[in-house]
Formats: sequence, structure tokens, C-alpha cells
Amino acid sequence: MLRVSKMREFTPAQYTVLGWEVEDIDRAVKGMNERGISFERYPGMPQDENAICTFPGGDRVAWFKDPDGNVLSLGQHTS
Repeated sequence: MLRVSKMREFTPAQYTVLGWEVEDIDRAVKGMNERGISFERYPGMPQDENAICTFPGGDRVAWFKDPDGNVLSLGQHTS
């Protein structure tokens, strides 16, 4: 179940509030870029030219924001 509440005041979350697991993060990011979605870049994070961060264990994540400014992500995990 997904519950949605209407609020009078809203402050976007500065952390990932929702993420999707994808089989091919490169393809998914490219497709979203083609549709006008830009991905976030964070100082100190090892992100490639497509803003995909690869962590030491091999997991890969790319972050983007919804229209309200909440942080969302795509992830391709090794395990």
C-alpha cells in the first residue's frame, strides 16, 4: 500500500526518499536524460560522466530530484 497525504507546508527531503533497482543503470540514466531528467552531482562522491556513483563493493547509484525537490535514486547492486 502507498499512502499519500496532502500538506499545507512542505520542505523537500535532502536524503534519498525513494529508489528503484534497475538491471542496467547506464541505460536507465541515458533514457531518463533523453527525457529531460538531470542527475545530481555531490562533492566528494566518485561519480562518472553520467553522475553514476560506483561504490567500493561495485554497487552503483544515481540520484535525481522529483518536481518537489525530493531526492530519488536508481540503483544497480552487485548482490
